[in-house]
Amino acid sequence: MFKKLKLNTVFLFLPLMSLMFCFNAPKNDDEKMSTIMVSVKNTLSYLHYSPKPINDAYSKEVYKHYFEMVDPSKRYFLQTDMEEFSKHETKLDDYISNGDLVFFKLTTDRLLQRVDEIDVMTQNIFKSPINLDADETILLDAKKKSYAKDKNQLQAEWVKYVKYNILQEMESLEAKEKSQKELKDSLQRNKLKDTVTLKILTPEQKKIKATEEVKDLLSDSFRRFKRVKRMEWFSRYMNAYTEVFDPHSNYFSPQDKDDFDTSFKGKIIGIGAIIQEKKGYLYLGALSIGAPAWKSKQLSEGDKILKIKAKPNEDAVNAVGLLSSEAVRLIRGEKGTPVTLTVQKKDQSIKEVTLIREEVEIEDTFAKSIVITTADGKKWGFINLPSFNADFDDKKGRNASDDIKNEIIKLKAQNIEGVILDLRNNGGGSLTEVGDMMGLFMNAGPYVQVKEGSGKINTLKNKYNAPIWTGPLVVMQNELSASASEIFAGLIQDYGRGVVIGSPQSFGKGTVQTFIELNRFLSSSDDFGALKLTIQKFYRISGESTQRKGVVSDIQLKDFFTYAEVGEKYDDYALAWDKIAPTQYTKLSTLDLSKIEQNSKARMANNKMYQLLQESAEWKMKLDKEESITINQTKFNELMKARKAQIEKFKALDKFNNQLKFNFNPDEVQRMKTDDIFSKKKENWKKILQKDFYLQEAVNVISELK
Repeated sequence: MFKKLKLNTVFLFLPLMSLMFCFNAPKNDDEKMSTIMVSVKNTLSYLHYSPKPINDAYSKEVYKHYFEMVDPSKRYFLQTDMEEFSKHETKLDDYISNGDLVFFKLTTDRLLQRVDEIDVMTQNIFKSPINLDADETILLDAKKKSYAKDKNQLQAEWVKYVKYNILQEMESLEAKEKSQKELKDSLQRNKLKDTVTLKILTPEQKKIKATEEVKDLLSDSFRRFKRVKRMEWFSRYMNAYTEVFDPHSNYFSPQDKDDFDTSFKGKIIGIGAIIQEKKGYLYLGALSIGAPAWKSKQLSEGDKILKIKAKPNEDAVNAVGLLSSEAVRLIRGEKGTPVTLTVQKKDQSIKEVTLIREEVEIEDTFAKSIVITTADGKKWGFINLPSFNADFDDKKGRNASDDIKNEIIKLKAQNIEGVILDLRNNGGGSLTEVGDMMGLFMNAGPYVQVKEGSGKINTLKNKYNAPIWTGPLVVMQNELSASASEIFAGLIQDYGRGVVIGSPQSFGKGTVQTFIELNRFLSSSDDFGALKLTIQKFYRISGESTQRKGVVSDIQLKDFFTYAEVGEKYDDYALAWDKIAPTQYTKLSTLDLSKIEQNSKARMANNKMYQLLQESAEWKMKLDKEESITINQTKFNELMKARKAQIEKFKALDKFNNQLKFNFNPDEVQRMKTDDIFSKKKENWKKILQKDFYLQEAVNVISELK
């Protein structure tokens, strides 16, 4: 949940400003990082909703969290490294207060040293025959692992890791062969054109091919690891400090902040092409319809990028070996400026293409809708909202509430009888968009209470009395519905405006963040990045916090996430749950959901597909919790055979069809006739909806609303 910092809160910064203006302009990167450290510490201490004492206890938590971030699988550092590092365990509070980089430099230099050594080590491992017949196991649970005592033990662990990856790759090749054979048989059986080239490899050939693939993948991963810039490592280091305050307080480098703004607004300035990385080379992925790359008619998905010329007066940069993130930053730039790509086409010809950067919308950010027609002829409007997006910098920019409004208008023109709003996997976004969206479904009223660290509580209200949809409403959620999604689902419940259906509870993020630009308080024109800082907690109008507990669905349906550790309550540093007094509001209606809930439970109890889905989820949860696995080829194959037999039982889930009929908006149908890419995206979405078990039950529920 994000909001803009208002000018009337500037007085809060006065103590902070007196501390932070004392810095002179940094002369080098070390001075810049030191300045950032002290600025972050001061900002956390003065402005965080629930500041922590910067002491030895805090230092220990930061120390623990840092190593969970940089070496989570305990695959790089030695026990001797950790013994050396442990001397600093209670000093990290002093380091951030003084801008001391000693621990950061020590650990990152050592990490890169170990990666160099392991890179050589794995190359040597591949020079000798790899024995998959030894009766060995590999420990998967990092919590159960210890750091290697010396380089010999480290190499032994990497040998196991290589073996495990080879066995997995061999299993992948086996699965691919089976899939191709099934497709080939199907084509021949139905007397269709057989375009499948099937080559069955022997076990030894699979081993050779898998070994080469794993060798390339590891080599490429080390290459990318070593290309990570020092400032990116520093960002991770700073986030060890910030995330111990709470998981949503984070340091953003200037590039990270730019990437975040892009995803939040749903638009970028660029050429409209995905950049993909494979084995040290960059390729063009999917091209956005209507964007410069697509309009040029000179570029295609799969083109290899050889050079990138970001500005006319600069030399082109060799793209070979670049990270995809580095290429993206070269390609993006100011609107109306040129960027030149030199690409190798699939026919091996070389082409130089100059494009003018434009504003490109990321369509997956925005709402979309479709009409569902049931067997009895009733029509229901389905709207999917991926995020509560907003463009604070452009009044003409797109936002979630306007998009939802437009989708409702289109659905009403098709004579729907109810609206199903899908907020599953919606991680939230703008707080104000919740209020604006509320105004589409009901009259004016409070929609959230916001509490500051001082204890002051503000109630935010929707002021508009012109709803455009007053009919039946169902809101879908799951464990990944967070923040703004939870506020919206909660207010729908509290007002009795509709029914919330989905996982037993949503994610449980009940905090508000704002971005604070660090250079705002420094005597420098340099960009020091920004701190995304938790400054408030929000509460439902009933007084209940959504923090940790989330929103409990009216109609509860378990899914795969229900059996996993997904949600705020699983984070060690998440703020606590609490409640405040309810604000004054008037329920629209008192929905008696007992009968609807009873009917849903009866359907689920008798639904073999739902029962199978639960069994599958529980089985996968057990696999995820396995602490170790055999890397003996014979035993591994036997284990995979047993798992495949179990998977066969769950194959019916892949073939599920909810028997709902879906119809696109007439304008979209017309566009689909002339735009193949748009048509393909829409048809793929439709196929996904056709397999959506939970959507079927949402339709059942809305059909029972009076």
